[in-house]
Order: sequence, then C-alpha cells, then structure tokens
Amino acid sequence: MLKFLRREEDPKELVRKWQATLRAEQRGLDRQVREIQFEEKKVQKAIKEAAKRGDMGAAKHLAKEIIQSRKAVSRLYTNKAHMQSLSTALTEQLAMLRVAGTLSKSTEVMKEVNVIIKAPELQKTMMDMSKGA
Repeated sequence: MLKFLRREEDPKELVRKWQATLRAEQRGLDRQVREIQFEEKKVQKAIKEAAKRGDMGAAKHLAKEIIQSRKAVSRLYTNKAHMQSLSTALTEQLAMLRVAGTLSKSTEVMKEVNVIIKAPELQKTMMDMSKGA
C-alpha cells in the first residue's frame, strides 16, 4: 500500500549490507569454534586426570564429549564455507547485474549511433568520394 513511499535500495548497497551480515555471522562461528576448542583442551586435561586416577568410565565419557565437540566444529566450518560461498555468489550476481546494465547502455548507444548515421546515406557519400578521387 505504501510501496510508492519506500524507495528501492541500490543492489550494490543491498549486497554490501548482506555481505556485512554474513561476515558478522562468520566471525560468530569462528568465536564458537575457538570456545569449543578451548573447552576441548580442558576436557583433554580432565581425561588425563581421570586416567591417572584409574576412572576409565569417566575418561570414556569425556572422550565421547571430545568426539561430539569435534563434530560440532566440523559442522561450524561447513556452515562457514556455505556462508563464504553465498557471499561469493552475491558478488557474482552483482557483477552480472553491472554487466547487464553496461550492455543495455551500449545497446542504447548503438541505437543512437544508427539513428545519427544513416547507413544508406553514408554509403552513397563514400561512393561519391571514391568516384571523385
């Protein structure tokens, strides 16, 4: 209803905004990975202590936690790769939009040139010049 009041955002600005959001999310993923790896080091120390005490049940349980944390890190890296891929795709789409705009402008220029330079008249003029030479 109020669409006419809202101006359309420039695609370049939209892509810049989306990529900034993606970068922020990627930094958040990196932060999560660091936290998980920090906790993993703590768990490894706890496993060594449990093994020294001879508490193999606790050591096995903690080892399973390490496996789960590594799987979580792997999933986070996969998500980060998808985000980077999306960012690249946005850049590519923006480039394609620019190329399309440039091509449409060059098409307009060629139409104007064709209107200005009338080919049959130009050909006749060239023929007259070549006969005169």
